[in-house]
Amino acid sequence: MNPIQPPAPALQLKDIHTPGLPELWPPAPGWWLVAMVALALLIWASFALRRHLQLRRQRAEVLALLTQLEEAFDPSQAAHHLAELSILLRRVALTRFPRQRVAALTGSAWLKFLDETGGNGQFSNGPGAILATGPYQSDIEADITPLLPLLRSWLKRNAGGPL
Repeated sequence: MNPIQPPAPALQLKDIHTPGLPELWPPAPGWWLVAMVALALLIWASFALRRHLQLRRQRAEVLALLTQLEEAFDPSQAAHHLAELSILLRRVALTRFPRQRVAALTGSAWLKFLDETGGNGQFSNGPGAILATGPYQSDIEADITPLLPLLRSWLKRNAGGPL
């Protein structure tokens, strides 16, 4: 017997291979969730921006209409101009507040509503009190100069608010 055995053949091992880079498509489920949340936020932000711009435009239109009425004021037609101003306030109130709360209001109840919604008591006990009776009198001589800042303040606060 031959005590010498031939050496065992060398193992034919291959070098260590690292796995390839992960594929970019399809993304992992977490990325789908992030994309859906981002899309929902983008849609919400676009609607909110659109609404904000629309409300600013409405406010600007109402204030421009008030300026036109102010420039066209004729003291001999004071009742007519007071009626136009009252109509402007009513139109804004009807777009801003529920119809059931605003539509039937007249006289002191209307002035009280205007005070509660931004008049700070100036409609019932100030220059705004003329709106209760002035538009309905045929021959009234009134100066609307002290009334205009009150109207402008009320309109800025309420025109273009949440509808």
